[in-house]
Amino acid sequence: MNGPGASTALLTDHYELTMLAGALADGTAERPCVFEVFARRLPDGRRYGLVGGTQRVLDTIARFRFGDDELSRLSEAGVVGKQTLDWLASYRFSGDVDGYPEGELYFPGSPILTVRGTFAQAVVLETVVLSILNHDSAILSAAARMVSAANGRPIIEMGSRRTHESAAVDSARAAYIAGFATTSNLEAGRTYGIPTAGTCAHAFTLLHDDERSAFQAQVDALGVDTTLLVDTYDITNGINTAIEVAGPELGAVRIDSGDVGVLARQAREQLDSLGAKDTRIVVSGDLDEYAIAALRAEPVDAYGVGTSLVTGSGAPTAGMVYKLVEVDGRPVAKRSSHKESRGGRKGAMRRHKPTGTALEEVVYQPDKQWPPMSDNDRDLQVPFLRGGQPVADPPTLEQCRKRVKRGLVSLPWEGLKLSHGEPAIPTVFID
Repeated sequence: MNGPGASTALLTDHYELTMLAGALADGTAERPCVFEVFARRLPDGRRYGLVGGTQRVLDTIARFRFGDDELSRLSEAGVVGKQTLDWLASYRFSGDVDGYPEGELYFPGSPILTVRGTFAQAVVLETVVLSILNHDSAILSAAARMVSAANGRPIIEMGSRRTHESAAVDSARAAYIAGFATTSNLEAGRTYGIPTAGTCAHAFTLLHDDERSAFQAQVDALGVDTTLLVDTYDITNGINTAIEVAGPELGAVRIDSGDVGVLARQAREQLDSLGAKDTRIVVSGDLDEYAIAALRAEPVDAYGVGTSLVTGSGAPTAGMVYKLVEVDGRPVAKRSSHKESRGGRKGAMRRHKPTGTALEEVVYQPDKQWPPMSDNDRDLQVPFLRGGQPVADPPTLEQCRKRVKRGLVSLPWEGLKLSHGEPAIPTVFID
């Protein structure tokens, strides 16, 4: 998995080692270079993105090593020759990294991460940097849209069965930063300290001879504050049985199928008539931000989201790229059609109204004269590594959650719409 302590040595890509070998052979490997991570555009129709995975990237860079096993594999497969193998054996990143903090908003062209070092040191990091940032940013951005749609009601992350086992853990982390209340993934709870929650599936009810026996067993084991799944057979009968077994103090019922809006209304009326006025209603089953928004007027107390969360709700990657923008202090840029890049290292700031509403993202070259700043402007990039060493202690997940909330509050109101539209604020480039 990609959590703390995982091996990262061969998360690089074959073509990166091909470039490394060529650069070592012709003497260009030690040229000082600047690489930048940015997205040329947001996923179709999205109005903002949120940076996810920054700390995971920094943790990975810190332990990026090529040990004997990895080097033997590269040698036996003929991937690179002795010169490159000798260089990889002592690899330690000793450059500088700056970027947007985790949970920060980003827009097309935002310099999300800046890596400065020799060509050799920086080029081997491309795949691992992009794999983390593209995945976590996609999940975090989708999750934030769901949290906004839920309008304060808690969401449980429960997508582990719909993605790779390692991605499930990091998806839970990204969802929690976005504002999800809990996860069902116990490894995410262990690795990142995220609160966990869950209840029984239909299999538990089917295991027993009847629904009452299943509910009784669950209440006996977990107490009356548990959540009973009431739609295995008939929801009306299921709710009646649940209250008969647990009493009106039952914590919650879950509905996992059917027209959950209509069923939630009926369930609320039934629960109230049985005296279970404080019993919560949890709904799940192929929910995404649009379904959650459609349920806003219904008596739903919490949502369970799985597949749409771990697949980025239709945008499973953030579309970020890792491009060389400077060599020996000289700007370089790709000119390929529809894949152009802007040369030179960049900084960024966000302009705001006095009220705090964001106006525009300004991307500039920090080595030139900075654009005039006001009290309402905010620099976006912060230093992460200097000489390969961390500049500050990593932020907690709670601090990242607060950054997400502040960012979303700063967006113009139309920026939170779920309908297709342009980015919430424009990106202005100052050459």
